[in-house]
Amino acid sequence: MPYLVVLCACLIIKLTFTREDIYFAVNSHNYPWADTLAPYMTDLGNGWTTIAFAAILLLFNYGKSLFLAITYAVTSILAQIIKHIFDAPRPRLYFQNQLGHIHFVKGVYMLSLHSFPSGHTVTAFSTLVVITYWCKNKGWGLPLLLLAILIGYSRMYLSEHFFEDVTAGSVIGTITTVFLITWLYSKKFLYTDKWNKGLLQRG
Repeated sequence: MPYLVVLCACLIIKLTFTREDIYFAVNSHNYPWADTLAPYMTDLGNGWTTIAFAAILLLFNYGKSLFLAITYAVTSILAQIIKHIFDAPRPRLYFQNQLGHIHFVKGVYMLSLHSFPSGHTVTAFSTLVVITYWCKNKGWGLPLLLLAILIGYSRMYLSEHFFEDVTAGSVIGTITTVFLITWLYSKKFLYTDKWNKGLLQRG
């Protein structure tokens, strides 16, 4: 429900303002401390972060490790397919005649194509939906949602994506993962003792 509220707010923003309005509103609010933190925040949505987490889970729970790996694989492949279908330009290419008016964070490699949707945002929302599902205390869903939003915002702050790229990424990551949770957790094998052990519990 909190995500649906956020999504509705995003749709209102998109219907109210143009792509350019939203982009330059975000880009104009830049700060040295944010320039330092944004690259680290965006790395939390990197696929390698989720892969590393899945590898760590192998030590404790094969089933959870497998599930996280599957959700990452499915959502990332889906995102890449959509990226190549749309082949949309990223901000650096879209605003190539206005680069002198844009704030770029030093040291960040800027891509030019495959902007829609934001793959980092897809991965962030997908992974954090899975973690929320695993949490016994669903109250963790709110801070995890905020973290996912910050990761998505970092993609805009770094001028790697537009607002609609991030919004679409959140939808793809969330809906696809909810579907996978519904489908995969209906499989009995995930509840067996064998799959609820890890490498540290062998034997």
